[in-house]
Amino acid sequence: MNAVRRVNREKLLLQLGAPLLAILAALVITSVILATTGGDPFRAYSVMIEFGFKSDSQIWIINKAIPYFLAAVAVAVGFRMKLFNIGVDGQYRLAAFCAAALGGAVAFPSFIQIPLMILTAMFVGAIWSGIAGLLKATRGVSEVVSTIMLNFIAASLIGYLIQENRLGVVEGNLTHTENIPESGHFFEISTGQEPIGGFVIVAVLVGVVYWLVLNRSRFGFDLRAVGGSHSAAEASGVNVKRMVVSSMLLSGLFAGLVGMPTLLGESHNYGTDFPEGIGFTGIAIALLGRNHPVGMALAALLWGFLERTGTQLEFEGYSQEIIGVMQGVIVFCVVIAYEVVRRYGLKLQQRKVGEELAAEARAKSSNEAGASA
Repeated sequence: MNAVRRVNREKLLLQLGAPLLAILAALVITSVILATTGGDPFRAYSVMIEFGFKSDSQIWIINKAIPYFLAAVAVAVGFRMKLFNIGVDGQYRLAAFCAAALGGAVAFPSFIQIPLMILTAMFVGAIWSGIAGLLKATRGVSEVVSTIMLNFIAASLIGYLIQENRLGVVEGNLTHTENIPESGHFFEISTGQEPIGGFVIVAVLVGVVYWLVLNRSRFGFDLRAVGGSHSAAEASGVNVKRMVVSSMLLSGLFAGLVGMPTLLGESHNYGTDFPEGIGFTGIAIALLGRNHPVGMALAALLWGFLERTGTQLEFEGYSQEIIGVMQGVIVFCVVIAYEVVRRYGLKLQQRKVGEELAAEARAKSSNEAGASA
């Protein structure tokens, strides 16, 4: 029992070690950059903490973190199987566009309108991601290449369809789909100040479903087995090609939800100013959160915190690019920290195995000596 507790404690420390080491290294590197450019790093961090922990900032950070977390979950599904889904950006944008076009064309009661748009977005995201999975399974096409190409195709398709004489409506300098009726507006959680988007509840449910599917189901076991070794998984009876397609479908299913907080809670249409790049942010958050729902939630909040406080740093005379530098340094440090921690954990495991073998050898030698006596 003590050995089990010791192993679990060491495993927990290793899991926490990489992100903590990455953030600490990022703080040190960013401090050096600030100092060399004439800024006071301690004053900058003080401003960030003071502004970031104000109540209105906290609400802004939570709302900002919701799509980031959903994007990270979509990316993490692929990561767990050693698949690199770079196409989350195109998947959520095309999914949001289709959901917006449908929502603007029909008007049902809320209990039909909202689920209809959400299911449409999830379906479109899954199909668009499934194309890459199918190409990978049947033709061996790298999912990195195919998802990047599908991003461009999705953007071009949206650009074609959102024109005024098709599905677009011109309003000032913006072109967007028909406005979604009020029955398609998602609820908000009142706080006495700015409301929190009700999609935070959906994000929590997605995190729970993600954890249960990947850690408490046969599908999740097979997915992780294929991620560990294709040949070993295939030898144990797992259909690797089917798992590749299934995991990409599931990744796209989650990706379809990324644009829904903005569509249903803020813009109520898909326009040329719809947020882009959230999928790529999800990659960094999934890495920082180690593909664990709690870790990714904390990483998404950290990203929102950095973006919120970055605006305040500009008013204090700091360069507006410093937050981008900090985010880039965090991602860079994450990759290095994970490798350092992985190698350290491997050395610990090898040492334990050596100690166990040595103990068995001593016991065997002692038994043989006793038998001969």
